[in-house]
Amino acid sequence: MRRWLWCVVFSCFSVVAQPDDSAQAWMDKMAAALKQLNYQISFVLVQPNGGFEPYLWRHAIEDGVEVEHLSLQNGPGREIVRIGDLVSYFEPNVPAYSIRSTSINGPLPVTLFRQPELLNNSYDFVVVGRSRVAGRSAQQIRIVSKDRSRYGYNLWLDQDTGLLLKLDMMNLQGEPLEQVQVTSLHVTPEPDEYFSRIEAEKMPDVVLLNEAEPVPGRWKVNWLPAGMVEVRRDMHRLPLTGKMVDYIMLSDGLIDVSLYLQAVEPGASENGWLKYGANTLLSLQKGPLEITVVGKLPPQTANAIANSVQYIEAPQ
Repeated sequence: MRRWLWCVVFSCFSVVAQPDDSAQAWMDKMAAALKQLNYQISFVLVQPNGGFEPYLWRHAIEDGVEVEHLSLQNGPGREIVRIGDLVSYFEPNVPAYSIRSTSINGPLPVTLFRQPELLNNSYDFVVVGRSRVAGRSAQQIRIVSKDRSRYGYNLWLDQDTGLLLKLDMMNLQGEPLEQVQVTSLHVTPEPDEYFSRIEAEKMPDVVLLNEAEPVPGRWKVNWLPAGMVEVRRDMHRLPLTGKMVDYIMLSDGLIDVSLYLQAVEPGASENGWLKYGANTLLSLQKGPLEITVVGKLPPQTANAIANSVQYIEAPQ
């Protein structure tokens, strides 16, 4: 009897003492590591057609302030520097400028890495198993759309630090559409010397983004994937035609989807869709309305969104 009680107590103690290996715990570990550690990561964004873009990503905490640098390594180059909530962009043939933001707009989904808990309404996170990526032990997490209306992801996190090692976007058949592959990862006790050369007072002036006046709610989107919401509505000028069209931005926190809506003559446009890698462009004419959907989502989901759009007559 005494031996049985000892086994029960020991078993319970062992369960309690084990680290939390849940998907949520791993996502929290990643988010904390990305914000708090000093690191330098080289990674490549790989497209299914064989195209790739290599990046260098630095991050550090200097005097209690979060600083970050993202650099495109091929071609003329593109540099983005963040100091706290000041993000400065340096691109060829474009005057340097700064905006106010707490994150860099790059090839990695910001919400996934910074605030993964905001994705819980849209995606399920599942612990899969452990493997080896970029020469390091890694924990794999599968990210699945709750209603299977969007692409899924496989995410590999460094076992020791929780930092990103690999991210695959998968189509509905489980085939890769895009891949982020880390080629080197260095975590250091002190910030990279690159940041010591940055002079905050010499960063470009902050530009104010032109916020168009919101248009009246003439358009109603009657169906959206689970967790996706409307985040913006205004007017856009189409670059090819110069026409002003109604614009709606949708987001689930991981992907953004753009809707362009305009009145056209009956039969003036053709229904159809184009797909490039993960990107879908779908055009649908409903009577006198042309609806265009652009985003990283399956064509059938883009079609369902477009077909749900309804025009609401303004009250007289």
